[in-house]
Amino acid sequence: MRMAVLTLLVLLPLSLPAMAQVPFALTPQVAGEEQLDIGTSTNEIAITSDFRGADLTVFGSLTNTDSLLLAIGQYDIIVTLEGPRTEATVRRKERFFGIWVNRQSMTFERTPESYSLASTRLVDDIAPASTLNSLGLGIDHLALSPTGYFSGGANIGNFRNAYRRLMQAHGLYQDQSNGVRFVSSNLFRATLRLPANIPNGVHVVRAYLFKSGQFVTQKDLPLRVVKTGLEDAISEAAHERPFLYGLMAVMIALVTGWGASLLFRKD
Repeated sequence: MRMAVLTLLVLLPLSLPAMAQVPFALTPQVAGEEQLDIGTSTNEIAITSDFRGADLTVFGSLTNTDSLLLAIGQYDIIVTLEGPRTEATVRRKERFFGIWVNRQSMTFERTPESYSLASTRLVDDIAPASTLNSLGLGIDHLALSPTGYFSGGANIGNFRNAYRRLMQAHGLYQDQSNGVRFVSSNLFRATLRLPANIPNGVHVVRAYLFKSGQFVTQKDLPLRVVKTGLEDAISEAAHERPFLYGLMAVMIALVTGWGASLLFRKD
């Protein structure tokens, strides 16, 4: 009996390491999903009389990333700045008895008044067109949906392309394919250009994370663009008190014309 007890006491410590290893073998560690966080250099842009445009810096960090995929460049970032959404009408001019007149028009619903984009590389090289269309990522992939009635002969694609060209010509739609750079293994920095004619209102900064061409997650932040000083007073008067604003404009025009006539009259 004493020998059996001694044998059990000797064998028990030898079996403990093997028993301790079993739970680790049955429950392997599973990596978490990648996460994205962003911040901006400012949360408000003030438009003054000498505003000539500005650069907005967006900082971001990635967590729970795969170090191997990160090292070989399988993670991509797209950062956008979308202005307030509103309806936009595009008109097509044609000659009618020698006079250029508006013959056709199309109105798109809830289009951003301004749109700036920065990415680690060309947007079309990051993800398939179907993914970009579903997310509305990139100037060529923005959802431009016509509203109301339009004739069957109207070519929606032509009107969409014309709208994009007009917005790019005015500097309101911009695309920088190398505007996002990784400053460390999991930190990145994006630069977005704000045009001088950026619209007033609440804009939205959006950052999108892609892994091997697949969309992973996104993060949004608001950005306020406000007019200050004389510009703010004029804009408020035009929208809140249009009658007084019109009357004042007429008075200024009359006084200016009268003063110019006195200054440049010939005696």
